[in-house]
Amino acid sequence: MTCSSSLSASSRRSNAIRQSAAFKRESTSSGIKLLSKIFIFTIITSSCSLFSDEVHLTEGQASPNFTLQDQDGKEHTLSSYQGKKVVIYFYPKDDTPGCTKEACGIRDAYDDFVNQDIVVFGISYDSAEAHQGFIKKYNLPFNLLSDSDKSISKLYGTAGTFFPMRKTFLIDENGMIKKIYSKVSVVGHGHEILRDFSISK
Repeated sequence: MTCSSSLSASSRRSNAIRQSAAFKRESTSSGIKLLSKIFIFTIITSSCSLFSDEVHLTEGQASPNFTLQDQDGKEHTLSSYQGKKVVIYFYPKDDTPGCTKEACGIRDAYDDFVNQDIVVFGISYDSAEAHQGFIKKYNLPFNLLSDSDKSISKLYGTAGTFFPMRKTFLIDENGMIKKIYSKVSVVGHGHEILRDFSISK
């Protein structure tokens, strides 16, 4: 065997080793990312199932009053919106896939909400700062309220250990609960709300 052929074989082995190492690093990185996504999804879904069973609101009863601050620190009291239809939707966390789809779906139908004089509030445990970022990133035209101490989520029976349960309440002009969505489909939820508010006059 000549010196040049020996060097060529050695070079090929070195390249193969480097490619194998690179493939292993890429595979490990992809595996870690996948496991992270699975872990986050598991935490969200499991925590949302651990909601408070102390409160069971039903359609036709008065909606519990509350006061919460929005993304800009402004306080909103539910009772001050009597005379208007109000949507209160609890969701797990800002800027997560399902919550983003839900919020953007309501955003895309928001002109119809305005035309029907419907007020929309999203509620999660996120801070006002997190809400600001979420609103800015997706150009959301409605207020997001911060329930950082979980008190309102508990009041509405949606409190989970780490995140609130995804649940929507339709409140009529008299402050009564017209409809409760316990199982929310994040895609098309905005149009679903508009339809149900229209037929529940």
